Amino acid sequence: MEKVKVIIDNRQKAVKIPTGLRMLVRRCCTAVLRMEKFEGPAEVSVVFVDNEQIHKLNLQYRNKDMPTDVLSFPMGENGVYDINHSTGAKILGDIVISMEKAVEQAERYGHSLEREVGYLTAHSMLHLLGYDHEQGGIERVHMREKEELVMTELGLPSTSSYVLEEDEE
Repeated sequence: MEKVKVIIDNRQKAVKIPTGLRMLVRRCCTAVLRMEKFEGPAEVSVVFVDNEQIHKLNLQYRNKDMPTDVLSFPMGENGVYDINHSTGAKILGDIVISMEKAVEQAERYGHSLEREVGYLTAHSMLHLLGYDHEQGGIERVHMREKEELVMTELGLPSTSSYVLEEDEE
């Protein structure tokens, strides 16, 4: 597989970024591209933010007045991407992760922060490649299967269900 450049920017102070998390994010991006048999060099940007920052982005771009865990901003459509003319890499887009939400969800689902951030990265990478789970159905199931394949490959398999009991919601 060709080179993948993952640009990571920490724009929040709410959560200390654990040692190795940036490397995990890079490995996760590479694993998704390898699984999808992505051709050519690629570039992706990952930004760590807090709940306030992601709330503003979610309102501005999705008209949802609340913080969310991750946002994806694809730069391509139907497999056609902008090219970084100095490197020749396909620019896949931007991933924005709320580190506060990642901590909350890791605690809620009973797994590590590393697994949660890895999962959010895999999820978002699939969005950058054109996958969409918003309509539910088989596309949602297919996307979840791919996310779990990547997490297992990285040594972070699921230890619990993402489905909460009614009294946990």
